[in-house]
Amino acid sequence: MSNHSPEQNFSSLHLTLPPAPAPMGVYKPCLIDGKYLYVSGHGPLREDKTLITGRVGKDLDAEQGKLAARQVGLAILATVKGQLGSLDKVKRVIKTLGMVGCTPDFERHPYVINGCSELFAQVWGPDNGVGVRSAVGMGSLPGNIPVEIEVVFELH
Repeated sequence: MSNHSPEQNFSSLHLTLPPAPAPMGVYKPCLIDGKYLYVSGHGPLREDKTLITGRVGKDLDAEQGKLAARQVGLAILATVKGQLGSLDKVKRVIKTLGMVGCTPDFERHPYVINGCSELFAQVWGPDNGVGVRSAVGMGSLPGNIPVEIEVVFELH
């Protein structure tokens, strides 16, 4: 994969980006500051503009949570591509904050957020696609979504 661009890597995954989500409040979906792109918290938006909903540990199991996190990653990619025109303009992932809407006894937050992190590693490679990360559980998330993720990227 090292010889391919992020756009080529994404194409090879045969995944489809959802439409870039519109903000659900008073904020910008993303903001460029110097060489950094800050991306607001995104939810698991599908291609048909609906959201995956439910609480991990009750309505969804860890595997379904992981797939929801991958869908969040796709929504983030849609925003990045919409803002920059190409995933190739991103040099690397700096920081990811993954929030899992889950039951109090659920403990596999890192496994769930891997759904997004593994996607980014496939797009930008194992070095540039993996940054620092936190994966935490939340009692509730907006609209009863199972996963919300925000990311900071470094630009070329």
